[in-house]
Amino acid sequence: MTASTTRSSGHTEPGPHPVSGGPIVQLPTAYGDFVAQAWTDHAAGIEHLAVSSPNLPKGGQAPLVRLHSECLTGDVFGSYRCDCGEQLAFALELIHREGGTLLYLRGQEGRGIGLANKIKAYALQEAGFDTVEANEQLGLPVDARSYNAAGQILAEMGLHEVRLLSNNPDKQHRLDKAGVTVVEMVPTEVPSREQNLRYLQTKKDRMDHLLTLDIEPVSNGKKTASPQTFDSNQD
Repeated sequence: MTASTTRSSGHTEPGPHPVSGGPIVQLPTAYGDFVAQAWTDHAAGIEHLAVSSPNLPKGGQAPLVRLHSECLTGDVFGSYRCDCGEQLAFALELIHREGGTLLYLRGQEGRGIGLANKIKAYALQEAGFDTVEANEQLGLPVDARSYNAAGQILAEMGLHEVRLLSNNPDKQHRLDKAGVTVVEMVPTEVPSREQNLRYLQTKKDRMDHLLTLDIEPVSNGKKTASPQTFDSNQD
């Protein structure tokens, strides 16, 4: 971790963590046919969803796993202020093709600060603060997420060794502490946009995310050099 990193999660990942899974059902989607299983985190009272490909990994590889933090603005409304919705689509397409599971982790909006606080942080970002500074101005952690439940769900599913779909090395460290071995980090970088370029640059510079940002941002499918950018709060 570099000296420039700003992070104040303070979480440890002890185990086991009390979770229970429901029935496994078919889930046909625009990205292909999956099976889905809801999981309840009994310590936090939050429900999560595991979406798994029926296809087995090829060549004896470990399954792909994406820990996707809930992002209402990006996942549902397609906000360009973050890259969450596009990462979700990318991960589902790749997991369906190569085999694995996406854990949709609810209660992690805005890296765990909640929807209302995320919108407050947006207002501060529009006033000039970056995503890290905005959380600090609100007196909130830079990243308040816990992966206790995620680690236990993966263990219950028999996924002890995984290829992690993420640009965030902190997720690898936290899963290791939760007893899940990450044998490979698989990038999920999607093309940047003029509206989220500053946000992505902040994640790269201040949170050690493995991003290249070596392409021009796109806007409505076209490359652009417009300087107008926003910042966001997510993975």
